[in-house]
Amino acid sequence: MKPFLCLLAAILIAGCELSAQVDGPSPTATTDGIEAASPEDSTLRDLLGQYTTVRLDADLSGLSDSTRAMLPHLIAAARAMDDVFWTQAYGDRDSLMSGLSEAAQRYVTINVGPWDRLDGNAPFLPGVDAKPLGSNLYPPDLTKDELMAAADLYPERDLTGLYTLVRRENGQLVGVPYHEAFADEFGRAAAHLRAAADLAQDSSLARYLRLRADALLTDDYQPSDLAWMDMRTNPLDVIIGPIETYEDGLAGYKAGAEAYVLVKDMAWSERLAGYARLLPALQRGLPVPDEYKTESPGTDADLGAYDVAFVAGEANAGSKTIAINLPNDEAVQLAKGSRRLQLKNVMRAKFDRILVPMAEVLIPEDQRDLVTFEAFFGNTMFHEVAHGLGIKNTIDGAGTVREALQDRYSALEEGKADVLGLYMVQQLIERGEWDEASLEEHYVTFVASIFRSIRFGAASAHGRANLVRLNFFEERGAIVPESTPEGTVWRVVPEQMSEAVEALAGRILTLQGDGDYDAVDTFVREYGRTTPALTASLDRVAEAGIPVDVVFEQGEDVLGLEPAAPGGASRSPR
Repeated sequence: MKPFLCLLAAILIAGCELSAQVDGPSPTATTDGIEAASPEDSTLRDLLGQYTTVRLDADLSGLSDSTRAMLPHLIAAARAMDDVFWTQAYGDRDSLMSGLSEAAQRYVTINVGPWDRLDGNAPFLPGVDAKPLGSNLYPPDLTKDELMAAADLYPERDLTGLYTLVRRENGQLVGVPYHEAFADEFGRAAAHLRAAADLAQDSSLARYLRLRADALLTDDYQPSDLAWMDMRTNPLDVIIGPIETYEDGLAGYKAGAEAYVLVKDMAWSERLAGYARLLPALQRGLPVPDEYKTESPGTDADLGAYDVAFVAGEANAGSKTIAINLPNDEAVQLAKGSRRLQLKNVMRAKFDRILVPMAEVLIPEDQRDLVTFEAFFGNTMFHEVAHGLGIKNTIDGAGTVREALQDRYSALEEGKADVLGLYMVQQLIERGEWDEASLEEHYVTFVASIFRSIRFGAASAHGRANLVRLNFFEERGAIVPESTPEGTVWRVVPEQMSEAVEALAGRILTLQGDGDYDAVDTFVREYGRTTPALTASLDRVAEAGIPVDVVFEQGEDVLGLEPAAPGGASRSPR
């Protein structure tokens, strides 16, 4: 058996183990034990039914006692990000939860607030107003024009920085640095990171944890990002701090706090690590003029497989990711590339519990066998690799793409990674570098996954990106809706897909390189729309009782660990 097939076989075995934990008498364990005491609670039970519960009991048997003893500290540090993100997304958690039913409290917890992240952030509690575009990162009445005008007048206030809250003081906008606004939470997290570093047997991991602790207290994250890129032999990993800007719907500037605690599979990761070396050749072949591909992607990047042990903050709000590509710092990406982390236990659960049942509803019967885990794994992996392709700085030298596109950046970047990931598959199969699934399997699995991600809602960058792609591919004849007695199914036309992929890749890369906000806004509005056929299809999926996403059962009890001592004091390893 080829090495990667061995890897995939192992994933399948691990996935079966996870499925045994997920499967049960009820596919929506989130609602277990909740009685519908009112019509409102009945509606909330239906909303809770959109999620299926996954137990994050990662295999710790390969860890040393000292490494295992790090985990409670990493989990405690991660929990501090929950507290920070609640403030960023909503405000006072306790005042919101007071007096709510159990069902309401559960759905509020999943969404980190009273707005449904799977329904365009629509309020789901009575009497709640529309969600402010800037969440609680800015004053609720602040407009983007006022923000930009003040930022131009008072650059020293760092109003558009990644790591400041914007507040009004005496009628003036001021920037409050995160390390001041969240001094208690970040201080608690830093203490636990340092306690974990004291127990670490891997020197690169210990160095990163200490630098990340420093970063939480100073808002200077680049040294720890560079240290994170240098890790290769670490059996545990933690991603922690303010990272993604998805929560900032006003301007796309502010980073939301989140954390992942991960257990690395060293053998699987070693098998995956060689694909970063292919990035320069793939960059040169991108279907755009030369000025849009002059940057050289870093090749000292890491592609690894992990089991998720704990998730917190923005990463645990609403829909959950199955892979990670970081860091976001463009200077670090250009110097060292990025790391792509495949979250294999979550990935397998979503494939079994969501994607396969959806394909039974939405994909023509003669193409359903082409929806395979091998293709799902490959598409997801190359999506993350593809974040390293393209352009980070606008071609006019005015700054980064992120700065130019502001709140439109995230959706366009996710769309870029999706379509360039499939472009990479096409190129690698043609070059004989990838043969674990056929091109047709990748195409059909990719299209089935579009419908899965669209269900994340218009408030999700991934949901918007998939709407754009579906409509663009349908326009190009690569996806054709067909009527059946049960309803519309969506046929993939393989001979049209290659041209559609290259056309969409070229459009997105050009929009990014030009840094033209208005052009991106027009593009997203044109293609990021729902159609009656799509709405009817998604209704059929909902009527079939197929979950939209997962919610985690997690923590020290699930992992068989004792909680860390308060204040970051280290326990002796057992």
